[in-house]
Amino acid sequence: MNMMKLMKQAQEMQSKMQKMQGEIAQRQYSAESGGIKVVTSGDGNLISLKIDPEFLKGADAEMLEDMITLAFRDSLEKGRKEMQGEMGKMTAGMGLPPGLM
Repeated sequence: MNMMKLMKQAQEMQSKMQKMQGEIAQRQYSAESGGIKVVTSGDGNLISLKIDPEFLKGADAEMLEDMITLAFRDSLEKGRKEMQGEMGKMTAGMGLPPGLM
């Protein structure tokens, strides 16, 4: 009987996690670096990239590339951290080892 209850709880948890992942995938995260602004979705897709025209006046290609990369990584990291936080809330109290989810 306990095994059936445990299996049902696991299925419910999986369903909730899939729903939450879908919701986070639809969210947008933005980050800025210098004159660069990047917006990504929760599933890691680039939504927009804005470059301040004033930034271009004094920037060289390598610096521009670095700023874009930094802003993109920061934006993705925001989404990843939110996903981890939401997963942690869902699995709290389950007695799972840290990092399992």
